[in-house]
Amino acid sequence: MKVLVIGQGGREHAMIKALKLSPSVSEVHAFSGSDGISHDALCHAWDGQSVEPVVAFIKNTHIDLVVIGPEVPLANGLADELRRRNILVVGPNKKQAQLEASKIFAKEFMLEAGVPTAKYQEVKSIDELLKASEKFSAPYIFKADGLAAGKGVFVCKDIAELSEAGHRVFVKKELGEAGQRAFIEEFKSGWELSYLILTNGISYRPLPLAQDHKRLSDGDLGPNTGGMGVVAPLKIDAALETQIQSLILSPIMELMQKKNWDYRGILYIGMMITPEGPSVLEFNVRFGDPEAQAILPLLYGDWGQVFMALANGELITMRWRPLFCTCVVMAAPGYPEAPKKNIAIEGNISYETHSSYFLHAGTKKDAQGKYVTQGGRVLNAVGLGSTLMEAIELAYSQANKVSWPGLQIRTDIGQRVLNKNILEK
Repeated sequence: MKVLVIGQGGREHAMIKALKLSPSVSEVHAFSGSDGISHDALCHAWDGQSVEPVVAFIKNTHIDLVVIGPEVPLANGLADELRRRNILVVGPNKKQAQLEASKIFAKEFMLEAGVPTAKYQEVKSIDELLKASEKFSAPYIFKADGLAAGKGVFVCKDIAELSEAGHRVFVKKELGEAGQRAFIEEFKSGWELSYLILTNGISYRPLPLAQDHKRLSDGDLGPNTGGMGVVAPLKIDAALETQIQSLILSPIMELMQKKNWDYRGILYIGMMITPEGPSVLEFNVRFGDPEAQAILPLLYGDWGQVFMALANGELITMRWRPLFCTCVVMAAPGYPEAPKKNIAIEGNISYETHSSYFLHAGTKKDAQGKYVTQGGRVLNAVGLGSTLMEAIELAYSQANKVSWPGLQIRTDIGQRVLNKNILEK
């Protein structure tokens, strides 16, 4: 089959690499892809908005399946437009994508489903925010409602930081439309778990569990980012798995069935595992980034067949390789606030083995054909091993093959998991 992947980041490169290795897939195309992705797919220019060029290309090239990677095309209704033309798509429709596009919509969905989540209060100004803060205790969690490319969540240690975050959202309007609505949320202590499922709105198939590292710096310090690295699979005890299924997954599926949601995509459930049990932090309506980079290589099978079945509303049985995977994110200087572009990447960016490789998240070639930084998260160094320690070592060994001035990279990806023995070593 011929597959078209929508997107151009590290997550999409991971999807493309997985599809390229699928026996059922004869061609992989990308809209718009990137210079780095072009080594694994046929890339085609696209403005990221217009539907008609996508439809024309699909028809002319006889594309069999479309897999939408990023959240913005889903929130804009690309899946709806393609399905209206009888094109098979992996990805939820515009209404369902509000689970990610609007954090308030997601909170209301959680409450309607009865899943555990932190209490919250919507606010529309700094005055409302500070007044509402009297009902909460530090640290304060402040979230912009809309899509903000991983920059819409503020963890504030005191009122001064909360006021500054409110000023950035409501006065300086740094997040634009994403910050037109916002809310303050109860802080939940614990450890984060990324729980991803494939679902058709009736039942689901769980993917290997993963743990992301959101903060920029070692020791979980610094600002929140879109993710600085991830390890998978995470091994959790049976009691916690039972809690997650009964308190979260079953109610979500029941509400989707009640709403007659023909979902046909990925649902990412970000959870905080607290002393009281699991609590839902957020939903994403696509693969997490960088979770996808660590989960996709673990399938013992054919992602083309899995995605084609999902696009038809079917869930097939999946088997997983007895391996661990680590993804280490290599970021540009200034990330996440103001990443610097056009910095030359030195070293062997083409280096690859059967158990380690680079995925391109934000690179491009300059006029001389040399790779330079193009986004905040620049490269993903991926390592696969028979133990978590081996996977971590291979990922960092891969990362050491390149460098650039101001490179930001965490050196402790997976260490907390190892030290707490959450994962089998």
